[in-house]
Amino acid sequence: MVRRVIWGFGFAVLGFVLLATLLYAVVPPPTTPYMFSERSRLGSIKYDWTPIEDIAPVMARSAVAAEDANFCLHWGLDVNAIRSAIDRGRGGASTISQQVIKNVYLWHGRSWLRKAMEALWTPLSEAVWTKRRILELYLNVAEFDEGVFGVQAAARHYFGVDAANLSATQAARLAAILPAPKTRSASNPSPYTRDRTSAIISGAQTIKADGRADCFES
Repeated sequence: MVRRVIWGFGFAVLGFVLLATLLYAVVPPPTTPYMFSERSRLGSIKYDWTPIEDIAPVMARSAVAAEDANFCLHWGLDVNAIRSAIDRGRGGASTISQQVIKNVYLWHGRSWLRKAMEALWTPLSEAVWTKRRILELYLNVAEFDEGVFGVQAAARHYFGVDAANLSATQAARLAAILPAPKTRSASNPSPYTRDRTSAIISGAQTIKADGRADCFES
């Protein structure tokens, strides 16, 4: 009896995960657990889903260059990056695909349970979603300032333009603040953010030239 309950629960969880993954292959997330918590804390948030066709291509390349330059080359988990991080005694090495799973379905904060769920869910998302869809989700649910989610809201918030009209420098600045959006500013960048912006501009040009942007631009 107990075994039957355990198996039933396991299949129910697996079914939910598969259904949720299939759903967001075609439907924009109306919210995420983190957005919900921030809306509860702040009273309101800025979130305006924008199809990737209406986002400047340089923004997509800048995000990949900043966060996961080998995005087109791995299946969700960048084993080499993970091994390198372990060798350096550091955490991190999360791919864009992993960050999407965390941001869309899970919770923030360090937790072995969350990391395990993220690691198991990520390959499934890569099997169901295209790389272009993964990046579209990432650009729309990433936090760019307190209560500001997605590149459309961020572009309006920082520069007063639509995501479609972001320049290379503006896109790189948005990508530069992604690891720490509450402590960095795209409109008033620190020297560190300026240096990172320059590196991202160069990186975005490189991945376009060497083909590492092909999976989400074709």
